[in-house]
Formats: sequence, C-alpha cells, structure tokens
Amino acid sequence: MPRPEARWRDALARVQWRALRLRPWRCPLCGPSLLVRLADHEHAIRCLRCRAGAVHLSLGQAVRQVRPSLRGQRVLELSSRGPWVRFLQRSGALLTRSEFFDGLAPGQMRDGVHCEDVQRLSFAAARFDLVTHTEVFEHVEDDAAGFRELRRVLAADGLTAFTVPLDPGAATRERVRRGPDGALQYLLPPEYHGDRLRGPARVLSWRDYGGDIVQRLRQAGFARAWIEPPPGGLWGRGRAVVMASCSDETTESET
Repeated sequence: MPRPEARWRDALARVQWRALRLRPWRCPLCGPSLLVRLADHEHAIRCLRCRAGAVHLSLGQAVRQVRPSLRGQRVLELSSRGPWVRFLQRSGALLTRSEFFDGLAPGQMRDGVHCEDVQRLSFAAARFDLVTHTEVFEHVEDDAAGFRELRRVLAADGLTAFTVPLDPGAATRERVRRGPDGALQYLLPPEYHGDRLRGPARVLSWRDYGGDIVQRLRQAGFARAWIEPPPGGLWGRGRAVVMASCSDETTESET
C-alpha cells in the first residue's frame, strides 16, 4: 500500500488548479477539519484530517442522522479498510469486516476479515444492528438474493445504509444477465469498475440502479426503504445514500 506521502504527491499531480478549493468543515467521521477539492469531480474531494472522500462523507452523514451513536452497535461492513472502516473502529461499534476474496471459501477468514458472498452470507439470522457498504451491489449478480440476505442478518430494528451508482429519477437497467447455458449475455456495453483488491477495471457491473431500488429492498423484506438526498457542502458532489429499515417506524429523512 502506498505511504500517505506518496498518495498526497499523486493527488497533487492531478490537481486542477482552477478547481482547487479549501473550506472549514465538520466531518461526520472525524469532527472539525478542512475539506479540500483538488479537481472538479467526486474522487478529488477529501477531508484533510481522515482522508474520507465524497462517498464515505455522504454515507457518514446519512448514518449519523439516524444512528447518532454507534457505541455497542453490532455492525457489518462489506469492506476491510478505508476511512469509513477506520471511523467504525473508533466509534465503539462491535465491528465485523468482510470482503469477497478470490480463492477463499465463503465463511473463512483472512487476517481477521471474513470472506463473504453477500448472496449467501455465513452469519446467523438477526446477528447485526447495522450493515453498511459502498459501491458493492452493482457488482452482485443476484441482487435480490443479496438484499434478502441483508434483511436476514439484521435484527428486528436493524438498518442498512449504502451507496451505489444511482440515478433516482430513472429506472434500474440490467446491463448483463446469465443465459441458460451459464454464458453472460450483454444487454448494454460491458462496464467494469476497479477495487482495492483486484485493481482498475476488473469488476463487472451488472446493472445501473434507479429510484426503484427502494421497491427492490421492500420486496426483499425491509419494512421501509428510502433514498437520502446528497448532503450539502461538497461542492455538489455529495452522493445519495440508500437506506432500508427492518422496522416500520418512520423518520423525517424518508422520501
């Protein structure tokens, strides 16, 4: 993993100087800080103190609106590292981390991290109070099975909060499906995303989500589902956050 100094040197090399901005900021993950925009796109926004970007800052703000304290909460995060994981480790939550590791059977562990297939989680029912994840479900072949598994492992008042590439004003478009012979059938040009484990452009995107993702979550057994609008303060680059609750208690945030 590159050292922090190397990461900052790489970031500075990509600065769009006309877009450079700096402002005081109360980070939902680390408190009083400064927010910097190095270029005019989502991935160039960072909290200078904890290095969280627009996706994790949006998720943090949405979660803290409904769960101001996570102390003692049983939390499953579907990644093993990064600013959001570091926040959860500091928060007093009882944190379980997972990844889908190539070459490792689901349910096994590597360096304290569970290997899990979200379509078939190895955890007992009602194990967690909160499940969080960022940019995962567009890469899940059977997302209906994945959403049902999230509901199964959550307690009766449990909550999931997550981000996916999302156009709330559109309908979900399937990009690819598996044919009867097991071969992939592309409905749209193939699209691949990167991740920390596999590198750039290595993970197939199965769909582009729209606002009907809330119906998919309700069909999976969640009592309520809604889309939290992007937070302000991020130069228009905040992310919408998808929320789903196992309880039917309403919140002011529901849309």
